[in-house]
Amino acid sequence: MTMNTIEATEADAEAFRELDRPDEEAPARPETSRGARHPQPPKTLFDRVEAFISSLSVRDNFWNSVCSLIWLPLAFFSGIRMKEMDANSFVARAVLPFRRFNRNWYRAMAGGALLANSEIAGGSYVFGICGADYTVVCKHLEYKFLRPCLGPAVYRIKAREDVKALIASGKEFNITTDMDVLQQAGRMGERDKRVGQCVATFHVTPKVQHKRKRARKGAK
Repeated sequence: MTMNTIEATEADAEAFRELDRPDEEAPARPETSRGARHPQPPKTLFDRVEAFISSLSVRDNFWNSVCSLIWLPLAFFSGIRMKEMDANSFVARAVLPFRRFNRNWYRAMAGGALLANSEIAGGSYVFGICGADYTVVCKHLEYKFLRPCLGPAVYRIKAREDVKALIASGKEFNITTDMDVLQQAGRMGERDKRVGQCVATFHVTPKVQHKRKRARKGAK
């Protein structure tokens, strides 16, 4: 009984001595974190300005219009606007007004306007989720015309994949969005009419990955 007590006491004392050792005596552990394998390059002034403008462009419709006027005139003159995302269903809406710029000669929404703005609506939806640290490029776009659109068009957008899980991976990825294009009802009690369906695939890349590729090319 006494012997067991002594052995336990000596073992405890040895454990405490291990804890009291300075850090430099502890065995070095290999670096296995992701940041150690792929250190992020420092942000330049241009990177900070670009990130600020990118975040500003999705802050609200006013700043989105200002940025569109400079870098995306089609979106500015067409007047397309993103609406608040539905948090419960992860579905977003974009509204394309029925203005002269978007109409054809027989006073219907032009097919080119519906098609081009579907890319803008889907890209804005994906960029709004990913944020300013990513670039979004459209890889594939399909549009099926169902009937003429004789009023404002509403794009209901939903992603097939879990966007937040893809962002958490830290890698570049593809995301496919499904869009129902509806003619907005003109009177109370009427239902929106579906005028088209669109499928768009976007390639999303972290901006830091672009910098790593440029750095590797410069080192060669």
